[in-house]
Amino acid sequence: MMNIGMLTGGGDCPGLNAVIRAVVKRGIQLGHEFTGIKEGWRGLLEKKTMKLDAGSVSGLIHLGGTILGTSRTNPFKNEKDAEQVIRNINELKLDALVCIGGDDTLGVASKLNDKGIKTVGVPKTIDNDLTGTDFTFGFDTAVGIVTESLDRLHSTTESHQRVMVVEVMGRHAGWIAVYGGLAGGADVILIPEQPFDIDDVCKHIQNRRSAGKNFSIVVAAEGATPKAAGMITKEKELDAFGHVRLGGIGEFLANEIEKRLKFESRFVVLGHLQRGGTPTAYDRVLATRFGVKAIELLHEGIYGRMVALQGNKIVDVSLHEATSKLKTVDMEMFRTAQIFFG
Repeated sequence: MMNIGMLTGGGDCPGLNAVIRAVVKRGIQLGHEFTGIKEGWRGLLEKKTMKLDAGSVSGLIHLGGTILGTSRTNPFKNEKDAEQVIRNINELKLDALVCIGGDDTLGVASKLNDKGIKTVGVPKTIDNDLTGTDFTFGFDTAVGIVTESLDRLHSTTESHQRVMVVEVMGRHAGWIAVYGGLAGGADVILIPEQPFDIDDVCKHIQNRRSAGKNFSIVVAAEGATPKAAGMITKEKELDAFGHVRLGGIGEFLANEIEKRLKFESRFVVLGHLQRGGTPTAYDRVLATRFGVKAIELLHEGIYGRMVALQGNKIVDVSLHEATSKLKTVDMEMFRTAQIFFG
């Protein structure tokens, strides 16, 4: 029997509770016990824990958020914190860790594994940008929210003959923008992978007007970058992992389009709406499959791995591989979306 610690780190995401539920339920069947780490890596620094058993995970599969809480704490930002985390793991008598998170959280898990802490990672990010897995849980829910939002915005945008710019999440990868924009019938999609020329965007909208289409919807990932202006940010301060806070591309585009074309323009920032609420059926099932695989890897004595979806199979890849580079949008997918711009 092992005492396994489990934490959720980084931004919250629909499906986290489904993973927690699956890990604990399958783990109990295999004879293990669980300690929940509150508030991600910060919880390990401060020894904030809770007991996880069959009762505490009952009824979680449909709930958004995470019962463990989360934070963007980076214990490897300084050597003292990293040493404290390892010391606390030993004092809590944790035999292994299940780490649920994105690139930053799993990067910490990978470093801990290199230092002798047995870790397994579960990929979580609505951005869908982790290498080694076809999809991450939370992505499908986020895309559904974007699609529904675009459906609703179509009627009001067309009624007022406006240009509507919809800013969605996606720091370095535009998966949400491409999938959500394609499903929701966006007229322009802008992604971080391809810096754009504002003149080209305006020309496209003008061509639509000339063809009798008196409204346009532009979907822009928050990390989409205008060639002339560079990345648009809210503030210059960096988080614990060295990331600047993005936001503002929607407002920038709406202002530029209205100034250049004299068409009434508005912007909507979907923001954390994409993270919240009930996970879709797809995300519930994927999160559950990930959770089961993660605890079975630990049970088999396999560490330093991340569970992943490849095709329809749940497999495992090295944490090093998964966090070595971001998975950016497949340009073939983007070209498919471009067919419908117009």
